[in-house]
Amino acid sequence: MRLYLKLTRNKELIPFNYQPFLTGALHKWIGANNDEHEALSLYSFSWLQNVEAKPKGINLTRDSYFFVSAYDESLIKQIVKGILDDPSVCFGASIYDIQIAENRAFGNEERFTVASPVFIKRRLNNKEKHFTYDSSESNKFLTETIKKKLSASSLPTEGISIRFDESYSNPQIKIIHYNNVGNRVNICPVIVKGTPEQIAFAWNVGIGNSTGIGFGALK
Repeated sequence: MRLYLKLTRNKELIPFNYQPFLTGALHKWIGANNDEHEALSLYSFSWLQNVEAKPKGINLTRDSYFFVSAYDESLIKQIVKGILDDPSVCFGASIYDIQIAENRAFGNEERFTVASPVFIKRRLNNKEKHFTYDSSESNKFLTETIKKKLSASSLPTEGISIRFDESYSNPQIKIIHYNNVGNRVNICPVIVKGTPEQIAFAWNVGIGNSTGIGFGALK
């Protein structure tokens, strides 16, 4: 299930590295003592959409929004309740409209563009390594992570796979800082194979690592 959250205009310029503020708003809506903060994230959220870039940050427009998706409908309901209690987001912007979208009808293979960059990380030899779309191991790790989340939700893992779309002509690698830590991330469509239920799960929880702080959301 997905929430499309429409935003009022901001009162202060929003910095480019605004992800921690969206994460903070989301955790506020879930609740101060929520179990989602440290748990395996079974939800995802997009970056701000339809914004106006300025030299030192961004401004929201009349069409700005972002979305939040989750496998657990009770989590979505909790977020809606939290927004109704306190719709403020950050930098003077607030939620003024909520649209609820049920899962789409998926087939056995779907191509998705990303609404936030895909982050893949593993700890190897006691060091954290970030993987990019052109790494031979990236697709394996994407599949590995979604299987872990399916298993945590007591859903079948057999048959699902995720890969970057190698035919895409303009994949990008960026360094995104989150709380002063640089993360090497990917902007590239992905192809998800599996049952319609598995694909809907991926559409909701996102792909890759750190979906709970604004990476790996699928449009």
